[in-house]
Amino acid sequence: MKLHFHIRDLCCIAIVAILAIFSTFALILQPNSRAYADDNDDLVLPDSSEDEYFVTIYDDGANLIVKTGAVTVAEVLEKSEIQLAETDIVEPGLDTVIQGNYSINIYRARPALVIDGLKRCYVMTASYDPKQIAQEAGLTVYDDDEIIREFNSNFLEAGAVSAYRIHRNGGRKLTVEESLPYEVEVRYDYNRPKGERVLEQPGEEGRKISIYEVEFENNVEKSRTLIEEKVIIEAIPEIIVEGAKASIPPEREQCAAWAREAGVSELDLEVALDLIYRESGCRVDAKNASSGAYGIPQSLPGNKMAEFGADWETNPVTQIRWMTKYVNNRYGGWQQALDFWWCTGVCKGVKKSGYWY
Repeated sequence: MKLHFHIRDLCCIAIVAILAIFSTFALILQPNSRAYADDNDDLVLPDSSEDEYFVTIYDDGANLIVKTGAVTVAEVLEKSEIQLAETDIVEPGLDTVIQGNYSINIYRARPALVIDGLKRCYVMTASYDPKQIAQEAGLTVYDDDEIIREFNSNFLEAGAVSAYRIHRNGGRKLTVEESLPYEVEVRYDYNRPKGERVLEQPGEEGRKISIYEVEFENNVEKSRTLIEEKVIIEAIPEIIVEGAKASIPPEREQCAAWAREAGVSELDLEVALDLIYRESGCRVDAKNASSGAYGIPQSLPGNKMAEFGADWETNPVTQIRWMTKYVNNRYGGWQQALDFWWCTGVCKGVKKSGYWY
């Protein structure tokens, strides 16, 4: 039997063979200082500390157990001096957050040959799914196609561990599995200081299946029409808790306590205090000698605040409750009221007075 090949094929074969040899030596030359566990599924691990966990790494038949405080899978592998090729597969993903004792699987890429008619495509892959391998080689697999693993008898292609041949059976439909991105939700915790961020729940991508009707012209795909779509795994949102507690200087803490009791939200607190101190210095008996405006909000007249309590003259909480209603009704909120305070001349048709009508 004669051998038929091209220079391009020889180049591809040589590259794949070199990659295969390099991958083999990389595994052989891993540091000997690692302590690998015996193949014993009943191995009992001692309890880890609160900030450290035992992680079992399964790497192409070798098991490595490490105790680590790393946060993500990527950090664990980095600290364990485990190197990855771009085509290797790690499960769970590198960004996955470690929670408690954990297991990591590494699937090393190997060379494979995919044959599609006259096309011969070489690929480094960690997958054992023939359809996925063909797709990684850049080939489209239609629903009625068959992919058969073949014995690779060609010594010129011996660098390829596996060979797969696609049998085209006139398929007119194409099923594509796609990832669904997860959303990021931010929840505010008013008991945590501003700037503090805590990951409450890591996000996970979902999966969906899309089925297309394919139109061909001269045996070449011309167009696709989506005929069905189905979610098979819902995406899990990432939840981040962000601190929102206002940063209050010590000299304003008492006024802040009154404002909180009066119902001022933590989100509005800093702005509210800024406005309160500009009006009256947060003095419950502050009085404008010329106008008669009174109290923390400089209400004119002061007895308007009786709407929230007969103790309006002496109770700072009563006064701030009235002030909250006023700024919401007249300006739309604390920030808008402070913006108005900073206006010069005429603002929204009302001249700034320095006290509250």
